[in-house]
Amino acid sequence: MMVHERVACCGLDCNGCPIRWATLEEDPNKRAKMRTAIAQFGREHYGVEMKAGDITDCDGCRAKTGRLFSGCATCKIRECAKQKKVESCAHCSEYACEKLQTFFVSDPGAKMHLEFIRSVV
Repeated sequence: MMVHERVACCGLDCNGCPIRWATLEEDPNKRAKMRTAIAQFGREHYGVEMKAGDITDCDGCRAKTGRLFSGCATCKIRECAKQKKVESCAHCSEYACEKLQTFFVSDPGAKMHLEFIRSVV
């Protein structure tokens, strides 16, 4: 597996995602606590109303399993990458578009990941 295979289309690191950690957790009690904490974090830090039940399994937006967090499933950046048939935004001829520039304001680490991928492809 190459380093960038767990980087979302937008540049988010799926390995660092608490939703991914909850997906991988085998203990159902721990998984439930993690999902409760994720929902609380979303409410407090992003103003997104969600409950623990809203935190679905997710294998990353580029995974072939079909298990996606609802936010990933409706992501405009992901949809754009799929329409353009690019592995990630790092491979897009329009990099970094306005959608990405706006996104990078909230997550500068995503830009760093995409810039690294662009430097090695």
